[in-house]
Amino acid sequence: MNKYEWVETILFFAVLLAMIKPFGTFMAKVYQGERTLLTPVLAPCENLLYRVCGVEKDEEMGWQQYAISLTLFNLMCGFSLFAILLLQGILPLNPQKFPAFSWHLALNTAISFMTNTNWQNYSGEQAASYFTQMFGFAVHNFASAATGMAVAIALIRGFVRRKISAIGNFWVDLSRSTLYILLPLSLIFAIFLVSQGVIQNVSPYKTISLVQPTTYDKPKLDDKGNPLKDAKGNPITESVTAKEVTIPMGPVASQEAIKELGTNGGGFFNANSAHPYENPTPLSNMAEIFLILLISGGLTYTFGRMAGNPRQGWALLAVMLAILIFAMGVLYWAEASGNPLISKLGATGINMEGKETRFGLAGSSLFAVATTGTSCGAVNTMHDSLTPIGGMVPLSLILLSEVIFGGVGTGLYTMLSFVVIAVFVAGLMIGRTPEFLGKKIEVREMWMSIITVLTSGILILIFSGIAMMIPSAVSSMSNPGAHGLSEVLYAFASMSNNNGSAFAGLNGNTIFYNVSGAVTIFIGRFAPILASLAMAGSLAGKKYVPPSLGTLPTDKVPFTLWLTLVILIVGALTFFPALSLGPIVEHLTMPGGT
Repeated sequence: MNKYEWVETILFFAVLLAMIKPFGTFMAKVYQGERTLLTPVLAPCENLLYRVCGVEKDEEMGWQQYAISLTLFNLMCGFSLFAILLLQGILPLNPQKFPAFSWHLALNTAISFMTNTNWQNYSGEQAASYFTQMFGFAVHNFASAATGMAVAIALIRGFVRRKISAIGNFWVDLSRSTLYILLPLSLIFAIFLVSQGVIQNVSPYKTISLVQPTTYDKPKLDDKGNPLKDAKGNPITESVTAKEVTIPMGPVASQEAIKELGTNGGGFFNANSAHPYENPTPLSNMAEIFLILLISGGLTYTFGRMAGNPRQGWALLAVMLAILIFAMGVLYWAEASGNPLISKLGATGINMEGKETRFGLAGSSLFAVATTGTSCGAVNTMHDSLTPIGGMVPLSLILLSEVIFGGVGTGLYTMLSFVVIAVFVAGLMIGRTPEFLGKKIEVREMWMSIITVLTSGILILIFSGIAMMIPSAVSSMSNPGAHGLSEVLYAFASMSNNNGSAFAGLNGNTIFYNVSGAVTIFIGRFAPILASLAMAGSLAGKKYVPPSLGTLPTDKVPFTLWLTLVILIVGALTFFPALSLGPIVEHLTMPGGT
């Protein structure tokens, strides 16, 4: 890295780390009902909301009631978005007259935004109206993010509370996540993004005449939108002369802020955060990465504070940072090394294909690992254009169940499941009953942790295997061989882990990928949530066991190293064969030009 990139990267992590404690403390106060700077302004709004909705904020729920409330709320949200997408053509705020989504695309999209996945088998500026963007997608960006945060807080209560069945009130946790955390920060950062050049309007698209007409070759498409090919398999193109260009408009800044803050990732434009209207400057780029990591990082300190031992939170954060920084280093090295096939032609240097020059390699690499180490899925780089090893880095981060910061809430409760597994295995090795935060880890907690950790892996391998056996699914791959397998593997990894990013070389807008993707997204979201809530209920009912000389210290360096090793081993055992057939094979064959 050059001096500018070193300064940029070091300054970014310094600011992020400086915000972890104050922001984590703020969130702990919010969820514990303590007074904050926002309480005088927002407490009346919160109480009014409870009165209107008939919620008793002091009435807590057992894990079953909490889970039922959460599930019904999310299903209602998903159904409302499904209806909006099917009725888009007759709804207001549609100046471009976009038609309704097909049923299978509407199903996939509704479940995707309901689950904080935001997988997009459509081009935002060519398919979604302003009404859909604002009242459909943006609303779900808040609701799905708040849901994940609520689950994380419920699980923390499970570890902290003693011999009690209640783990909180879902409606209170949901409301406080939205009112005190997501809305204020989204407002502040939306204004900041506007200052950087992100647009915010409801104007019709602008048609501008070009100073000089441009002629280019355009692929011919069939009635289903698939590229036509000749007898030899080469794409059929036609010459097109462009004399004018249409510039999309829209309420972008308001959605961009919550998209990053809530680790949602669904882009207003198809190019996502590589589009200059979503991410115009290097400063906005670093701010968006900061937003992606802020809540997930802050929740680690929230966990430590609520548990009465902040060192526990710092230990989790250390594991997250270590893997994230290592992943960024590998990705940067792979892309800086360039493509040997291009080097043979006499051109040397870093691989800048698919990257924005205004962000540089460091800004692109940091964004790529941040968005796939979390469940965000926003991209400022086309991952399909990365070198094989470079592309394996974001894919591997997703395959690790996105515990490296993870989504807002989801990363923390998945990381705590890994902690339970690590404690259990360590306890067996030293011959003592596994304990964590004074709670015995028994069979029920292990089963719930295994479900949380392995659900996504099972879904990825099953559906990727099915896709390889269906001709129509295989034909959706724009690249043959190992890279095509990586595209499919990345797609199901992204959907099952609720990430939403894609390699972009796969045509996912087919009945198979829309329906199978919807199933993958739904199970990948709610199986870990229900398992985490069940574990929270079980832990909350246990008595406290005081630490003794044989208690494994989980806030020390040896345990953080052990936890890191457990995470990497689980990921390697689950996915190394698949990675070997995809990016590793592609890397080994690339120097030969195959």
